[in-house]
Amino acid sequence: MKHAEAAPDPVDTRLGARLAELRAERGWSLGELAERSGVSRSTLSRAERAEISPTASLLNRLCAVYGRTMSQLLSEVEQEPALLVRATEQHSWEDRSSGFVRRSVSPPHAGLRGELVEGRLAVGADIAYDRPPVPGLEQHIWVLEGSLEVTAQDVEHRLDAGDCLRLRVWGPTRFRCAGAEGVRYVLAVVLP
Repeated sequence: MKHAEAAPDPVDTRLGARLAELRAERGWSLGELAERSGVSRSTLSRAERAEISPTASLLNRLCAVYGRTMSQLLSEVEQEPALLVRATEQHSWEDRSSGFVRRSVSPPHAGLRGELVEGRLAVGADIAYDRPPVPGLEQHIWVLEGSLEVTAQDVEHRLDAGDCLRLRVWGPTRFRCAGAEGVRYVLAVVLP
């Protein structure tokens, strides 16, 4: 008996279509995008066709190539942002492979440079970004629950509940759940 394949997640489908549009707008082949991003052609193709749910690391690499923050990219696959975003309308995205859940509390909006994101990392979750989506991106990381280790510019910072780290991101960063329980934090992002 053959099992029917699960339908792709609607957000992954819209995200894949947007990624394909961005590549087409620049006139790049999958090979050119693979060379620029360091992501294999097959992975890029599967993400554009929504055959896979892209990881945070993959989206970060593509955002760097396209000069967008992850929130900007994700907001492009949602409806036009409202000034007031009710809790029930705040979109979440999950990187199932790493145990990372990202909720756009105040999604990006045309003419505004800042946004708020809630991040949750499961116990043991460890996410590394090889580059910022936008060089010089300003971030404020405020831990609400648990412990978080953030590495930026080869310096490791341990943040516990209530602690806040402010930085500009120029190179690789790493976010790791540092405690015996998950961590929940607010990420304030400000474009340079």
